[in-house]
Amino acid sequence: MRGRGCVLTALLLLTAAPAVAQNDYSVPSGQVVTLREILIDEATGATWLRFRFRAPAIARAGGAVTPVAAAQDMDHLCREIAAPYAEAQGLTPERVVISLSDRDLAFGETNPDATQFFDVFRLEDGLCIWEEF
Repeated sequence: MRGRGCVLTALLLLTAAPAVAQNDYSVPSGQVVTLREILIDEATGATWLRFRFRAPAIARAGGAVTPVAAAQDMDHLCREIAAPYAEAQGLTPERVVISLSDRDLAFGETNPDATQFFDVFRLEDGLCIWEEF
């Protein structure tokens, strides 16, 4: 995914809706995830808004959060963080991507030891609608 024209948004957390005024978030699985970065990708002719979270509890070795629980966490993060952020910033992305990684990785970097989950949503009337891909 490198070279797709992603622009790192300076997180704008201080000017966003109150729901994104912090970096650590508790999610339904009970884990605490850390927002690492927000990316805006406009290279495909459509705006994709990407929220990248570190979630150590999804690790294959020693992690306690299952893929099913992580999917519920990503749905929650879309509703509670991404949708309010997009609204507060006046963004109308074609898609919102929520990603969880058990470790810090640069965008587009692969690591066979890393555990990563991604879900794609579209925003409709302030709601996150899961998109099967």
